Amino acid sequence: MTSNIRHKHLLGIQHLLADEITHILDTAESFKEILSRPIKKVPTLRGCTIVNLFFEPSTRTKLSFELAAKRLSADTVSVSASTSSVLKGETIIDTVKNIEAMRPSAVVIRHSSSGVPWLLAKHVECSIINAGDGINEHPTQALLDAFTIREHFGRLNGLKIAIVGDILHSRVAHSGARLFSMMGADVSVCGPVSLMPPKPEVLGVTVSKSLEDAVEGADVIMSLRIQKERQEKALISSEREYARFFGITSNVMAYAKKSALIMHPGPINRGVEMSPETADSEQSVVLEQVTNGVAVRMAVLSLLLAGSESQA
Repeated sequence: MTSNIRHKHLLGIQHLLADEITHILDTAESFKEILSRPIKKVPTLRGCTIVNLFFEPSTRTKLSFELAAKRLSADTVSVSASTSSVLKGETIIDTVKNIEAMRPSAVVIRHSSSGVPWLLAKHVECSIINAGDGINEHPTQALLDAFTIREHFGRLNGLKIAIVGDILHSRVAHSGARLFSMMGADVSVCGPVSLMPPKPEVLGVTVSKSLEDAVEGADVIMSLRIQKERQEKALISSEREYARFFGITSNVMAYAKKSALIMHPGPINRGVEMSPETADSEQSVVLEQVTNGVAVRMAVLSLLLAGSESQA
């Protein structure tokens, strides 16, 4: 497979060009067909080894990277914080340099500190793929969200996308806003003042003062989880109050287009970020996002590792 990706790492959306994003989404489209086959496997990365190094809890991202690698016939090894030598005082750089000494093709890293994937990319030769770094970026989530939207509308250009919730701490919002804006979408963000970044406009978005304004005429509504684990102190008075003003319900959806999609990166706190009936409605594509995550991560792995000397 020929790669049109300029870099061997995927660290953030800001490092990608619009045509590279399109190429990834097109490649994911071809890989998604494989997921419906009786035998869901191709030999694309046979002989490659992918190490998943996760220092934060994860269900969807970790599992989909593992499945993506296996669908491409790569070998996978998973390491968690609780089983790594970081607990013994080893630095993250030394940990990854030791992993690289075992000759993997790529390391997929999730870490609570922003910038860790960029730091590691300066010290190792194997590909580094950012699976979420602190409050900074989550590029493959943005790509799978874009893929899901494009499947339904055939485009991103000209769509109105509303991102609602904890914008300050959400790496999903940061990557998604950058990607959607780059691809020509009109992106608005909305959330409690205490959960908004100081200068959200740098993400290429407009800030809506109310939830109704944000979702008025929207094609896509993306709800975000309140990330309490990243807050040193409580930044909202209560979950009940948050749900009242920023929860996505059927009443809120009435302001959006009838064809609007409801998205969430997961995990969902039902009754807080969105009502159960909204999460399970026909407009919800939350489970489609999960399915598409495997196809998109297959595309990322195959394009980054195309021509790898590890391949048979």
